Amino acid sequence: MSAKNTIIGLGMAALGRPEYINVNSAATENKSEETFKQNAFKVLDEAYRRGILYFDTAPSYGKGEAFLTEWNNSRNNKDVFFGTKWGYTYVANWILGYEGKHEIKEHSLAKLEEQWEISKVLLPKLTYYQIHSATLESGVLSNIEVLEKLAEIKQNYGVKIGLTTSGTQQQTVIEEALKIKINNTELFDSFQVTYNILEQSTHAVLEDVKTANKTIIVKEALANGRVFRNKNYPEYQPLYTTLEQLATKYNVGIDAVALRFCMDNLQPNIVLSGASTIFHLEENLKANTFSLSEEELQSLKTYQIKSAKYWDERSQLAWH
Repeated sequence: MSAKNTIIGLGMAALGRPEYINVNSAATENKSEETFKQNAFKVLDEAYRRGILYFDTAPSYGKGEAFLTEWNNSRNNKDVFFGTKWGYTYVANWILGYEGKHEIKEHSLAKLEEQWEISKVLLPKLTYYQIHSATLESGVLSNIEVLEKLAEIKQNYGVKIGLTTSGTQQQTVIEEALKIKINNTELFDSFQVTYNILEQSTHAVLEDVKTANKTIIVKEALANGRVFRNKNYPEYQPLYTTLEQLATKYNVGIDAVALRFCMDNLQPNIVLSGASTIFHLEENLKANTFSLSEEELQSLKTYQIKSAKYWDERSQLAWH
């Protein structure tokens, strides 16, 4: 697979709920549900107009599934395809500044069955059905009832079964998932991973995923905003300088350089834009206008940090 085969998809985490984990708060003043719906439809329309065909959502993205379903039913675009997830429930209920956990994780058979009944409305455009943030601690990869139910969904509805990963054990989770077979058939077809300039710990195992001809989807390519110059991260100043030089060279934004790094260095099937506005979407899509040289890739690769440090920093980011 060459990098030219990597497509940009649109993730809906920031389109479906009023607050999201990031370095900077969103500029949207009116955060009513109706305002978010109108904005989501505008961004979805523009994304499709500009050639984006893959849209990725989840029940925990607030109204993400509902917005995508209504948009799809009203537009009836024949060539789009979707991914959604199960395992997290959004509980902030659109309360701004919600002080508790915004989403609750549960990888039980009951939660799978509950959320599948709602998510399957996305059929027949639903292509990837994913365990949301699979971890060893949740026990989901050893829960035979859950695995058999996923295999049943795969067989009966023709969807690809995947998982998403976060945290320091991404590599181990992927390695374990690759071994899982139900009725002598490999269960997992796709792997959605956190991968970016700072967090490259999964690179080696993802080469194995490619060799096995499975789908790789990259999320959080912008490291939740940490690729942009920020005085709170003095140790990243050399990275910021390099990114700004490359952005100037290719006449694009920092975001496009960060996305292009994932596209050229890993060569996944899909890299997700997390754009919440048409402007951000347009800027993200400039990643399709250039390629990084091998020398530039090697330079950016040197800025990766230890996985533990990356995830510790991420855990300290606020919901805005």
